[in-house]
Amino acid sequence: MSQLASAQYGKDNVRVYKVHRDPKTGTHSVVEMTVCVLLEGDIESSYTKADNSVVVATDSMKNTIYLMAKQHPVTPPELFGSILASHFIDTYKHIQVAHVKVITHRWTRIPVDGKAHPHSFYRDGSETRNVEVIAREGRGIFVRSAIAGLLVLKSTGSQFHSFIRNEYTTLPEVWDRILSTEVDCGWTWKTFPRLDDVRASVPKFDAAFEAARTITLETFAQDSSASVQNTMYKMCDQILAVVPGVDAVDYSLPNKHYFEIDMSWHKGLKNTGKDAEVYAPQSGPNGLIQCTVTRREKPKL
Repeated sequence: MSQLASAQYGKDNVRVYKVHRDPKTGTHSVVEMTVCVLLEGDIESSYTKADNSVVVATDSMKNTIYLMAKQHPVTPPELFGSILASHFIDTYKHIQVAHVKVITHRWTRIPVDGKAHPHSFYRDGSETRNVEVIAREGRGIFVRSAIAGLLVLKSTGSQFHSFIRNEYTTLPEVWDRILSTEVDCGWTWKTFPRLDDVRASVPKFDAAFEAARTITLETFAQDSSASVQNTMYKMCDQILAVVPGVDAVDYSLPNKHYFEIDMSWHKGLKNTGKDAEVYAPQSGPNGLIQCTVTRREKPKL
């Protein structure tokens, strides 16, 4: 005999663009998102008995996303995701859990004559602001905010040595190297009991994003990095210190390797060590370093 162990379904890759036009200044503000919704609940019969009476059509989910974007603010994304997730569990009584993911793409105003243009923008890199929301009936709203796709590089100020060496080791120790990675940084908020609690926290979301991004960039640039592990821990520790509403911070940092090219075969040309100037960027394999840092629990008296 078999049984359905778990199930969720929904609509993915829903692209949404919203523009706000200020009638007084003529300035436009734009937001572009990619949204995913997945629902859980009393839907087993749709899988096991071909009973579609419990199915909210994924096309209806898509329509709901557009309608919610029209009727509610889409910024900050933590609020929009929470509004959307709460809507599904409030509207459909047989749905107990709603997962919403919002990816916000960067549009930056084009500078013209030293001023930001009121309605023209350019795509400012592949970095995105991501939010994951899970609303559970009677159990509150989980929110994880994140930065993704932020590509950074430093040409010095990084080292890696004193690691385990044995019969499997060929990697040389280095005291100065190029360090590059694509940042995926997330911070998990304390669970919000209700949607109104999310609304009350709206000013904190943008501030936390800016703080996390600034800490990431400044620590990456300024830290004399003994390892990616140690640098990312410092980033987590600082974010927890300045964003009190956050319970945990996580990073996933893949190494973007740049290898020296030995050119000694050509007339003894030096291009290694202190003479290295030309490198070969690598696409893989690569190291992948991850961690989650939480607040230390206070000892019980």
